[in-house]
Amino acid sequence: MLGSVANELRPVYLLTGSDQPKITRAVRRLRERIGTDSTEHLNARETSGTDAVAMCNALGLFVGEGRLVIVDEAERWKAADVKDVAAYLAAPAPATVLALVAEEIRADSALTKAVAKAGQVLTYDVPKRKLPEWVAEQFARVGGKADADACRALVDIVGDNLDELATEIEKLTMWAGGEQITLRHVEQQAAGRAETSIFSLTDAWGRRDVGAVLRAAEEIMERSTRPRSGELMRIIGSLVNHVGRVSRCQKLAEEGVRAKDAAPRLKMHPFAAEKAFAQAANFSAEELGDALVRLAQLDAAAKGGSRLPADLELDRALVDVTRGRAA
Repeated sequence: MLGSVANELRPVYLLTGSDQPKITRAVRRLRERIGTDSTEHLNARETSGTDAVAMCNALGLFVGEGRLVIVDEAERWKAADVKDVAAYLAAPAPATVLALVAEEIRADSALTKAVAKAGQVLTYDVPKRKLPEWVAEQFARVGGKADADACRALVDIVGDNLDELATEIEKLTMWAGGEQITLRHVEQQAAGRAETSIFSLTDAWGRRDVGAVLRAAEEIMERSTRPRSGELMRIIGSLVNHVGRVSRCQKLAEEGVRAKDAAPRLKMHPFAAEKAFAQAANFSAEELGDALVRLAQLDAAAKGGSRLPADLELDRALVDVTRGRAA
């Protein structure tokens, strides 16, 4: 029975791309089809191409049984290793499947060409601009429900490491217990630290929501483990940087540059660039300039230049820069 299953599969697969969770599931399906007891799991760090070929041929001697040889980090093999594997693939062992896993490998590499000729190259990639969509799909796959803002926030907070995103998705889904996951839930649960709430503040400013800006600032201050003065200066610095990025995006947009093209020039994540471009459309150039001036005034006040409480100075400045009356 195992032999017939293996014979239905290609003699070799190359699984590559940035979607490591999907690659892991694909490898698991291969193991399930052929059988865990009939699987040998190797790593190219410790196994040469010659050794992998020997393992395939040795396992192939078990007549009537299907066998699977998995080699992780196959991109680490040298030219001699690839040559040995390519020679093996010209006449692979019957009922044996060789699964090569490579995080990054060129489409025109010798190993990719050898696998494409004898078997199948499976590329699982997620473009960075589609990460929120990928997050939404993963929530659905594990039985979770999350709105678009929550998916975008998770990417902002966790980054573009898909394994880490998948872990957070599973944690959030279990925590929510079938309820809809929102932006606030992600901010509270995804990383469990005050730093994550800065996204809520900058997003609220970008859509000119004064109430949300004040609530976000208060929440950051309450959750922070830093001294209040230190947290206040962090908020000011984050806002200055964010307004500056939005201003640069606005100028590029006026030049006809698109967000996806601006991202590498500004050294920004593509999603952050798209968000900044969208926020730039909500402010005039004069308002953005005034906002930077007003934040500089807040910085001076927070460093002892005002007799008013620092929290009050922060609230007043946030109202000004959000409403656009910073002048």
